[in-house]
Amino acid sequence: MMLDRLHLQHYTADEARELVDQLVDVYLDAHAKDGPLYNDHRYRRQLAAHVSRDGWALVAASVDGDLVGYIYGFPLSHDTKWWEGIQEPVPQGFTEEDGRRTFAVSELLVRPAWQRRGIARALHGEMIGRRAEQRATLLVRPDNAAAHAAYHSWGWSEAAQLQPSWKGAPTFDVLVRTIVVD
Repeated sequence: MMLDRLHLQHYTADEARELVDQLVDVYLDAHAKDGPLYNDHRYRRQLAAHVSRDGWALVAASVDGDLVGYIYGFPLSHDTKWWEGIQEPVPQGFTEEDGRRTFAVSELLVRPAWQRRGIARALHGEMIGRRAEQRATLLVRPDNAAAHAAYHSWGWSEAAQLQPSWKGAPTFDVLVRTIVVD
């Protein structure tokens, strides 16, 4: 792999607004075989809603100036809707948030042509390694064996399942990971 040519860059919400078309392109490429739920219109709406959240952060990966992947997320506020649709049982207090407890990873995407080269691991490490929250969470499809294997190797574990309320939403596995602050 050409990790020596890999460039990771952090973006704030304002800075990332200039990248929206490129972010959508990577998303559509990464989900090209995943069905009609993964479409331009829905993802633009999701991205617009997420980028406006307090603490939203993006790390983008480029090789020779071309965007090949990214990770983004945000801290969960006390009134978050992230946990709506979580399936019991979960430990008491699991879904209680205060804006500092949990960082939600919404997307970790790498273009298929660039997968299995360490880019997702680099993006993950760059984002999670700089967070101050106690834990991180993300949702992954139960049938995504490659993602499950990667996340487990990076210290994530299953906590529950969740089915979002949006139309056509699949059921996801909820993964969590403690964030170790150096």
